[in-house]
Amino acid sequence: MISSVISVVIADDEQLVRAGIRGVLETAQDIKVVAEAASGSEALRLVHLHRPDVLLLDIHMPDGDGLATAEMVGKHIPATAVAVLTTFTYDRYVERALHSGVVGFLLKDMEPRALIDAVRAIAAGDGFLAPQVTRSVLTTFRDRDPRRAHRARARLAALSDLERKVLRLLAQGLANAEIARSCQMSEGSVKAHVSRMLVKLDCGNRVQLAMIAYDAEDNY
Repeated sequence: MISSVISVVIADDEQLVRAGIRGVLETAQDIKVVAEAASGSEALRLVHLHRPDVLLLDIHMPDGDGLATAEMVGKHIPATAVAVLTTFTYDRYVERALHSGVVGFLLKDMEPRALIDAVRAIAAGDGFLAPQVTRSVLTTFRDRDPRRAHRARARLAALSDLERKVLRLLAQGLANAEIARSCQMSEGSVKAHVSRMLVKLDCGNRVQLAMIAYDAEDNY
């Protein structure tokens, strides 16, 4: 359970980017930026020190890529949710992110209100998948290996019709509250469905669930 104030560490090697994100987040009374890092090693040290609810992490960092830091945080400080900051250029780092415990993809140029809402969703355990990011990245994965669709559809056979509907909405980038309104159920029910799907599909987070949904379907 998170505290009433969401603590955030921002890790980006560009000072202006960090300042801009801090400025946006601190307009929200329930979000506090507790530290900033300019490198992966500094980010890891600050996460150990502050134990924030959320780490916003650039994937291109000095002294090694940011995802090495994400993997270390996921292994040693799992209570801190890691979200990737990206300018939405596809490269080899994104594929690693999908398997390293990252629970969100945030665009550096997203609207201020959307950034605040995304951090809240990530801290609450919902995760956040910017629709622009998931659509392009996951489509790229499917195009690279058409056999993924067959394997994904076989895995989805374990889900109920309602779970499939929840999964489809999740893959479109909807948060739990939005899924709940669309399906006319409580947020608690949505969380329960997501939790069951994580177990049934042997996934570690919502991003990996979305990968399977994108692999299996053609109409997102």
